[in-house]
Amino acid sequence: VFTRALAFGDKIAIVDRNGAHTYRDLYAQSARVSRQVCEVLGCASGDLQEARISFLCPNDASYVIAQWASWMSGGIAVPLYRKHPVQELDYFIQDSQSSLVIAAEEYVRCITPSAEKLGIPVLPLNAAGAHDQSEEELPSATDCPEWKDRGAMIIYTSGTTGRPKGVLSTHRNVQAVVTGLVERWEWTKEDVIFHVLPLHHLHGVINKLLCPLWVGATCVMLPEFNAQTVWEMFLSPRVPRISVFMAVPTIYSKLMEHYDRHFSQPHVQDFVRAVCQDNIRLMVSGSAALPVPVLERWKHITGHTLLERYGMTEVGMALSNPLHGVRVPGSVGTPLPGVEVRIATESSRRDGPSYTIHAQGDERDTKVTPGLDGKEGELFVKGPTVFREYWNRPEETKAAFTPDGWFKTGDTAVYKGGTYWIKGRTSVDIIKSGGYKISALEVERHLLAHPSIADVAVIGPPDVVWGQRVSAVVQLKEGELLSLEELRSWARDSMALYTVPAELLLVQEIPRNQMGKVNKKQLVEHFYPASPG
Repeated sequence: VFTRALAFGDKIAIVDRNGAHTYRDLYAQSARVSRQVCEVLGCASGDLQEARISFLCPNDASYVIAQWASWMSGGIAVPLYRKHPVQELDYFIQDSQSSLVIAAEEYVRCITPSAEKLGIPVLPLNAAGAHDQSEEELPSATDCPEWKDRGAMIIYTSGTTGRPKGVLSTHRNVQAVVTGLVERWEWTKEDVIFHVLPLHHLHGVINKLLCPLWVGATCVMLPEFNAQTVWEMFLSPRVPRISVFMAVPTIYSKLMEHYDRHFSQPHVQDFVRAVCQDNIRLMVSGSAALPVPVLERWKHITGHTLLERYGMTEVGMALSNPLHGVRVPGSVGTPLPGVEVRIATESSRRDGPSYTIHAQGDERDTKVTPGLDGKEGELFVKGPTVFREYWNRPEETKAAFTPDGWFKTGDTAVYKGGTYWIKGRTSVDIIKSGGYKISALEVERHLLAHPSIADVAVIGPPDVVWGQRVSAVVQLKEGELLSLEELRSWARDSMALYTVPAELLLVQEIPRNQMGKVNKKQLVEHFYPASPG
């Protein structure tokens, strides 16, 4: 992406707490830091040959500079997150075998002990904004090494089903994701996106940062999410005016809570809806399942039907509802450009696994095997967006692919009604109870319609009679009460009997990570600790 920056020149790329930064600014500062990186590591050639560079930066231009500098140096960027505990940061730096840590000034003190313990240098990154290079001093973007098949980023999985793994994507992988989204979502240099997500996950790094920077658009970055600030930016008449917004479901829920507290007057609500419809062209939800009640309420407030899509660290973005046309609530649409998807069931044979294909498609069409229409199976993905490897885990990399090269996502999916639906992680979201396979996500969608429920996570702890039982971990709305009998009585009117929760566990808050995901494995272990021995 940095090779395109000089073409955008003095156009504003980033607006952050330190001010506005042009594309030329970012390129110049990245080139300067790239030279410093090579000096620190004693690399006279200026090409680190895929050495890993970890960096810890806030949500501002310094993140972009550290990322671009890593790439300009021929290195692999490993973004760290300031809210991770020290032992987690140590793990990422050590597991990626990083040669250097770049740290923004405010994080140098906290990351230095870890780097010293691991025996690697720290390069402090001065506050973005010191423009100390003229255009004549800038290296030509064409001088960079051949990069497409080189490693670009190692992003660690969220670890919701095990120890985080380093997902290594090449520059070709990243570009394929970016260009597919730019095409399908019609990004232009006139767009302005408001960035409020962490920058150690695909959603924040690619969808919300690299896509706008690829086309010469402007990215307004907030250090961290704040509901009041988001609403102020949506409604502000000042330039730049927000035209694109992407978030996780929990952020939309918090924005609605703020709306309910502060925008109660009808004329104010009419103003909010009119401004959002007039100025914002696209609003996207991802990283976790979007509850239909949230989608419907957001549409009522803003006039926007949130665009749902599906992706994961290993495959980039794979499926998306249409920018134009009908968006089916709860579905994730159809394949993005260049992506092939398959829904299949694996069975074991002596000579290796065999696969029954239920449906297979790309951006043009999906073909369904006769008699298997609407049958659930595992989602497989193939194409240029799919990652190269799990870092230093050759056996796990091999096990993640079918013999003919399809990546096995571990998600249960179904194709019906001309669109794809994700039923959840096969390992934690598919509950096998009394001979039925129950989607925890579907049960959650139903339960969120209950007037007393603010949030819910459905888990399947072991049961000696049923195999697993459907247990609802529920956060109630303020001042509400709910018993299991009341919940079951209400649920029987709209849910199949075998999906109705057999257990109700009330909590103050559902524990979610920064991307809105629930670690259900930990939730089961919390409520049902293994007996001694």
